[in-house]
Amino acid sequence: MSPVFSHGDLRLYILSLLDEAPRHGYDLMQALSERTGGTYSPSAGTIYPRLSKLEEEGLVTKTVDGRKTVYEITDAGRTEVATRSGDLEGIQAGLADSVRLIADEVRGSVRDAMRSLRADLAAASREEREHAQSQSTPVDDARSRSREQLSRADAAINEFRGRVRSELRAHVARGGELAASGVDEIESALAQASDAVARAMRG
Repeated sequence: MSPVFSHGDLRLYILSLLDEAPRHGYDLMQALSERTGGTYSPSAGTIYPRLSKLEEEGLVTKTVDGRKTVYEITDAGRTEVATRSGDLEGIQAGLADSVRLIADEVRGSVRDAMRSLRADLAAASREEREHAQSQSTPVDDARSRSREQLSRADAAINEFRGRVRSELRAHVARGGELAASGVDEIESALAQASDAVARAMRG
């Protein structure tokens, strides 16, 4: 990930923040983090040495306020900020570009992570299905086959029933006679078929 501040730019940016208002070290760290959208969070080891250098150069002064040390820009510091306004605008423009690049990198990383997560979830789902299939018992397999054959038998019976009914209705509609003896034969044939089914089930 590219750095937010180029060499020397952080010093001038800190000075510009102090030109806005006096701040203590932690306040400066927070301001830098906020101005960069949280993409840059400097440590105390980064901020305080630069503040000490600015103090040595007479650009800032410090006063102790209770447990806090507050830094304030001097007239010399304001003059430097004013004379280097062009440099400061360049820093701010570069800062905006850097933040956008970092945000793009973060978005790309998130997209890659999401793709990887989806791939992992899909792989885990496949493994779970394969494991479930490998753990299936012969009884489960037999039941599954029986359910398939039951559907097949239901379809055959329904087809037979529909065909016989259609033939009987068509025979009567054409004026044919449906004698009691004929119905007796149909009932006998169906009973024999039922017995055959029962034997097949027992076998």
